[in-house]
Amino acid sequence: MKIKKGFVLRTVCGENVIVGEGLDAINFGRMLSLNETAAWLWKQAQQQGDFTAQSLTDALCSEYEVTPEQALTDVKETMDNWSKLGVIE
Repeated sequence: MKIKKGFVLRTVCGENVIVGEGLDAINFGRMLSLNETAAWLWKQAQQQGDFTAQSLTDALCSEYEVTPEQALTDVKETMDNWSKLGVIE
């Protein structure tokens, strides 16, 4: 998977939000608020380019004290939300 062109993470009034920029994201018309961990995962996804649930899980386990099982569950839930909103492909 990868982040769709035109979607970026910004800090707005102290909140981490994904916003659409440019013509590729013109129909998005909203901001998606992310908690600290989801914002961290977004940055990891950006750095990896092509990412998988497993690659993000591995990164999450390296950074935070979380079991691989819980990390995978959380990553899949986050990716499902991103997919439903159309910000990843």
